[in-house]
Amino acid sequence: MRLIQNMSTIAEFATPECLSNRTIKIAVIGGSGVGKTALVVRFLTRRFIGDYERNAGNLYSREVQVDGEQAAIQVQDTPGVDVTCNGLSLPDHVTCSIQWADAVVLVYSVTDRHSFDLIGQLHQLVARAGGANVPPVILLANKADLLHMRRVDAEQGPLLAAALGCSFYEVSASEDYSQVHGAFHRLCCHMAKQQPQASLSSHTTTGAGEKKGRSPLIPRPKSPNMQDLKRRFKQALSAKVRTVTSV
Repeated sequence: MRLIQNMSTIAEFATPECLSNRTIKIAVIGGSGVGKTALVVRFLTRRFIGDYERNAGNLYSREVQVDGEQAAIQVQDTPGVDVTCNGLSLPDHVTCSIQWADAVVLVYSVTDRHSFDLIGQLHQLVARAGGANVPPVILLANKADLLHMRRVDAEQGPLLAAALGCSFYEVSASEDYSQVHGAFHRLCCHMAKQQPQASLSSHTTTGAGEKKGRSPLIPRPKSPNMQDLKRRFKQALSAKVRTVTSV
C-alpha cells in the first residue's frame, strides 16, 4: 500500500512502476470518528490499527486483482464532515474528492446517531458535486461489533440505503476483515465492469468543458507518514502481546 499525501498536493501522471492498465478511484466520506481511515487501511492491508491521528485527507493506492485482472485502486480518505448552524461544514478537498472519484463510500457509525443523520445530506452533496456524472455510491455502517454502544437500529441502515438507491453493508473494521474487503471488492468489481479495458477516469474537465483523461497511477512519494503508520501498528501489536502474556 502506498500513502500519497493529500488531495491538495497530488499530481497524476504515468510511471514505469504501474503494472495495471485500469485505475479505480474511490472517495470515502462521513462524519468525524466513524472509522473511515480504519476501514481504508483494513481493506488495503488487512490490518486494524485502533488509534489514528486526525484525518488530514490522505490518498492511498494499491495494486489488486479485480475479476482476475490487475487494477490500481486509489482510495481518498477525507476529513470528517459536520453540521453547523449554516449547514454542512465541509473540510477542504471533500467536494474535490467527489468530483475526482469513480465511486463514493458513505460511512456512519452504528454507535453515533449524528453520523447516521448526516448521510442524507452527504448523499445530496455527492449528487450536486457529481453534476451530470454522479458516481456510484455504497453505504457502510461501521463498528457493528460494539453492540452495547449501538445507537442506530440494524434495520435503519438498509431502509436508508433503499431510499437512496445504493447498496448497504454493516461491517466492523476492528473485528472482521472479510466484511470490509467484501464491501469494497464488490464496488471495485462493479466499477471494473463499467470501465472498458485500459480506460482512464474523465471527471476532470478543461476550461472549454473538454474531457481530460487521467493517467493510471500516482507516483510513489517519499512520505514519513507511512513509517508512522507501520510504527503504530507495531505498537498496537506489542500491546496485545503484553496483554495476553499478563493473562
